[in-house]
Amino acid sequence: MRPQDYQTLLETSQRINWRVDDIIGGDKKLDFSKPFLPETFARTAPLAFLAPHEKLALNHIRAHGYLAMFELVETFILPFISAEADVKHSEDDPFRQPAFAHFAVEEAKHIALFQRFKQEFAEGFGMPCPVIGPADVIGRKILEHSALSVAILVLGIEWMSQGHYVESVRDDGDLDPQFKSLLKHHWIEEAQHARLDALLVQSMARNCSAEEISRAMDEYFEMGAFFDAGLRNQTRLDLGTLEACLGRKFTAAEAGEFETVQLQAWRWTILGTAMRNKNFLATLESLGGDARARVEQASASFC
Repeated sequence: MRPQDYQTLLETSQRINWRVDDIIGGDKKLDFSKPFLPETFARTAPLAFLAPHEKLALNHIRAHGYLAMFELVETFILPFISAEADVKHSEDDPFRQPAFAHFAVEEAKHIALFQRFKQEFAEGFGMPCPVIGPADVIGRKILEHSALSVAILVLGIEWMSQGHYVESVRDDGDLDPQFKSLLKHHWIEEAQHARLDALLVQSMARNCSAEEISRAMDEYFEMGAFFDAGLRNQTRLDLGTLEACLGRKFTAAEAGEFETVQLQAWRWTILGTAMRNKNFLATLESLGGDARARVEQASASFC
């Protein structure tokens, strides 16, 4: 994409802008009789020791964690993008700064949206669903890394969210329409954010040597390993939540099967779908070297 595309992306974002109150509140309620996440992410079907209503409860628990994970990443995306909006770059484009400033405003809105949905979820589900954190501590850990590596991570997350809706959610008629609406509106804006961040990654990389880009990719994988450890902890939290919800303890064999299946489900949802996204991979290829090949090879672990 060319630098002058900042204007197009800004104008598109301004045109599709929505308000949180347009999506949630009043008669727009979650329907807990329906699944929230597609099976490709929830992966409840392999757990034969769960009855249908228990699998539905697990689907809801995973959906809550899914929203919490997006809220978590938005807490470091927001300060990162806000800082980048104020950075002077070599591109003499008057639309760059307002485009990223608008990007930051929308990320703050997304955090508010996820918080509203989590509040409604808590009221409807009837019991707490613990999640990893605190988000600000995790965010600070991510932001210790180089700007290029964080931009690459953010780009993968943004294309991931867009891919989730288009490839797995949009045409799934079994899902709760209200939860689908949340993901649709999030996707509409994240699709613009991903294109902006692709410009940011390419702009940063133009001023980096091949060695610096390779080092940024090393840091990207370090952050991926950090998130992978967090997903393992989240899987154990989900196990405890489901046991509390059902009022029974699983056997050691059942708990082991749960952790194996659900950890891989989490890893595919958050890591694998990002690392296999064709748009993300195309940007990595534009960086030169072996950036794309390294990610494609690593993605096999998260299927």
